[in-house]
Formats: sequence, C-alpha cells, structure tokens
Amino acid sequence: MNRVIAIANQKGGVGKTTTAINLAASLAILEHRTLLIDADPQANATSGIGFDPRNIKTSIYECIINEVEPRDIILSTDTPNLDLIPAHIDLVGAEIEMINLPNREMMMRQAISKIKDQYEFIIIDCSPSLGLITVNSLTAADSVIVPVQCEYFALEGLGKLLNTIKIVQSRLNPDLEIEGILLTMYDSRLRLSNQVVDEVKTHFQQMVFDTIIQRNIRLGEAPSFGLSVLMHDANSSGAINYLNLAREILQKNELTRINSAERIIDDVNENLN
Repeated sequence: MNRVIAIANQKGGVGKTTTAINLAASLAILEHRTLLIDADPQANATSGIGFDPRNIKTSIYECIINEVEPRDIILSTDTPNLDLIPAHIDLVGAEIEMINLPNREMMMRQAISKIKDQYEFIIIDCSPSLGLITVNSLTAADSVIVPVQCEYFALEGLGKLLNTIKIVQSRLNPDLEIEGILLTMYDSRLRLSNQVVDEVKTHFQQMVFDTIIQRNIRLGEAPSFGLSVLMHDANSSGAINYLNLAREILQKNELTRINSAERIIDDVNENLN
C-alpha cells in the first residue's frame, strides 16, 4: 500500500511541521519506507530534519515549476527509511508562476506520481495558508491530517479548512479522505486544554485521533538540532506520542496486526481522556 498524507492547517503555530517531521520519522522507525515533502516556503521541515535551506539548490519548487525529476532531488536523512524532498524560499513565488498553467492544481500530484511506488508513506508538510500550493498538496494526497492546538481559538478557521477540503474533494480529488483531526500542545494541568479536547471530540467525534500530542520541551528543542524528537530523545513523551500516532494510523489503514487494546505503547495517554 502507498499512501500520501498531507498535514494541513492555515493557522500557524498549531504543530503542523512538528507533526510532519515526527510522524514521518515514526513511520520510518517502524520500518515503513517514508518520504517527507516540504511544501512550505519557510522550509522548516527541511531545517528541522537536518538540512540548511540556504544550501538547497533544487527543491519541490523545481519539480512543480520546471518539471525536474523528483528522484533527482531526494535527500537521505539520518533516520533509516526516511527521505526528504526539501523546500526553498523560491516556493513563495510558485503560486504566481502557476496561475496561467493548465492543470495548475495537479502539478504536485504529477510530480509525486513518478515516485509514489518507491514509498509506503509520503508525508506532505503544507504551508500555513489555503493557497494554490496547499490545494496542490491536497489534490496529490490520499488523506489529510488536521492539527488543532489545545488552546483558545482552537476551532477558529477550521471551518474554512474543512470547506476547502470539501471543494478539493468535489472538484479535484474525490478520493481525498480526512485521516483525522490531531489535538496538539496538550497540557493536562490546564483546564482550558481539557475543555478544548472535550469540545473538539464533541464536534468531530470519530474524526479525532485517540492519540493526543502533549506539550513537551524535547519536541520544541529537537528542530534546533536538526533532528526529529525520536532521534533527539526517544524516551520523551513527545517521541512516545508520535509513535502512538503512527501506530494508530497503521492500525486504521490495516497495516498492522496490533489490536486496539495494544496500540498504545506506553501509558502516557491514559490521563488524556
């Protein structure tokens, strides 16, 4: 099975890039061949996995604008089974250049189709907007994960994103599914965090992942070392949370024989419900 998963939310600071990096690393560590695509001009996923965007000569920009073969720009990371297609600041101008192109919403899909068979999972880190690059990513994806922070205004703008997903489903990619809504930045000590969890689960019910990503110092500092949290501190709650998320996705897609009762590998989530 080959699955392309976009990580999308037009709000910044919700843990989108953190999720893209660490979910991709978790799937790779669980021995699934994985590709991380950085589709954000800020290139945070590129730097967060250990590459300096200033040294990147060819990126996803060249794939979708200049039709460079994606296999020619794939970079190997320090994590076994994990590769990267990097981003560059040039990507910020891609939307303007794509305006008059035929099938402009399909450029990312066409690029990914050339390498899709090489990977079990392709994770796309979308930019924090609902622009043409994000639409391209959703058109190329089989499913989308929506990170939502456990903070005030958590649901603000979520309706616009879900509406964009519906438009993509109806006009461009009828097979696009919502993989799930992921609650991030959870702090069990805060009443607000628990209220947000209850509110999101009440509104979206089965669409919400069981796994919740806790606030964790190691998650915040890992990108400064150019590492996923699993490579930075495999015993941290952040690493365990993302491994649990990866296992939950594998379970959902019937790619593991682990039963539901065993899919959480540690008891750190028992106090989150």
